[in-house]
Amino acid sequence: MKLNQVMTRKVEFVAPVDSVRQAAEKMRSFDVGPMPVCEAGQVLGMLTDRDIAVRVVATGRNPETTLVKDVMSREVSFCDQDDDVAVAAKLMADRQLRRLVVLDANHRLAGIVSVGDLAMSADGAKLMGPLMEDVSRPAAQNAPKPGHAR
Repeated sequence: MKLNQVMTRKVEFVAPVDSVRQAAEKMRSFDVGPMPVCEAGQVLGMLTDRDIAVRVVATGRNPETTLVKDVMSREVSFCDQDDDVAVAAKLMADRQLRRLVVLDANHRLAGIVSVGDLAMSADGAKLMGPLMEDVSRPAAQNAPKPGHAR
């Protein structure tokens, strides 16, 4: 089964020049922790609730004036929408990710695939045991690197 069959296509994102407060409000309204940071369809990074806590709140920065581009995570792991779900599951397991950016043939944001999306796929039962074991492993045991699964 291919990722384009299970991924979430309607993905909200933030712009690099949005304030962190604007981004946090968007995260709250959509009830999500991570949001892609995009410009003209290109994924430039990810902003997570952890980025906001560690890079803004903990350092005393003003969320009204701090821009997303100044605190986002620039390293983004991704797969192509035509990749098999097993490719995404392996990448998610290796890098302890619960969500993964999915790009189209032009390297533009096509969607996001979550552990839940993979669980609901035809191959879900086969993928879930190893994936959940690896995703749940303590972070110190992993050294995630950005990029494509191939």
